[in-house]
Amino acid sequence: MAATRVLLLLSGRAESPGFAHSVCRLLGAGPGLGPWSTHCGLKRGRLVLSDEPLPGASTRLPLQVGKRGPGAGRRELAREAGGRARAAQTRPPPPASRGAARINSDGHPRQRSPFCPFAALEQQFGARAAELPTNRGVDPGVAVILQSSDQTVLLTRRTSTLSVSPNLWVPPGGHVELDEELLDGGLRELWEESGLQLPQGQFSWVPLGLWESAYPPRLSWGLPKYHHIILYLLVVSQESQQQLQARIQPNPSEVSAFMWLGPDVAAAVAATEDGTETPRHLPQELPPSVLAVELEEDGGTRPLALPMSTLLRTTPTTAEGKERVSTGTKFALRLWLQHLGR
Repeated sequence: MAATRVLLLLSGRAESPGFAHSVCRLLGAGPGLGPWSTHCGLKRGRLVLSDEPLPGASTRLPLQVGKRGPGAGRRELAREAGGRARAAQTRPPPPASRGAARINSDGHPRQRSPFCPFAALEQQFGARAAELPTNRGVDPGVAVILQSSDQTVLLTRRTSTLSVSPNLWVPPGGHVELDEELLDGGLRELWEESGLQLPQGQFSWVPLGLWESAYPPRLSWGLPKYHHIILYLLVVSQESQQQLQARIQPNPSEVSAFMWLGPDVAAAVAATEDGTETPRHLPQELPPSVLAVELEEDGGTRPLALPMSTLLRTTPTTAEGKERVSTGTKFALRLWLQHLGR
């Protein structure tokens, strides 16, 4: 097995979670929707999560995995089984390192999605977990919630040609390299996707929370192929939205559009609840659309009036590839609003 990238300390005992294991469950997550508070530290490319305080630099973060309602695992696997039965029938180098990313002691949450496939596989149908890889672990990831000085945050739309999470609105982010510091990984991903480099001394940052991520996100889409713990970082720039936007140069191989969300629209997006099939009605006070910037094939850009209904979509039960905001991003937006005191 490859080197352990996500390490758990359970009552002081080190454990390397396998690919098929629900990290939230191993850390003692109950049957509720979360998030659950977890002690977190990072040692150069390795995320350390503990159910007890860690010595040295650590923080207590909210950890969540897609919130599951009662019986969600059974419904997902029933849909998947039905589907199988029907089928049978018929740029330059990134910025220099800013040193060890030390995190002050504090309290923060963890969370997973309502329809987390790993929780469903473990709790309801453990035999299916045998079909998942046994030679892989859980990988760490990082995503940057970039806040301008006028309190808007940057989201990017992943291109439709990507094999993982196409057409999703997410903050800039991705994997953490071996021996890479936490903050450096986030700033590198921000630079690679948006072209933004933040001058030293002109931004501050704080960890917001942890999200247990699976792709595909629902068992009805198929068994998971990727398993990450995503650390969301809030990076607060001293530059305004206008100043930052003037410097954005999106990477067209990964980004097809970008937009800035203010607290009011972000609150509406964060409040949409994944894991339900109940249609939601737009509050009358919300604008019918949000202004975004879309990339053109010739390398130029054009304004895009993105319907509010697109931003409020929930995760479909089938792999439709529809444009929407990811479940983990909604979790991060909720944490950002809490940080603002909203």
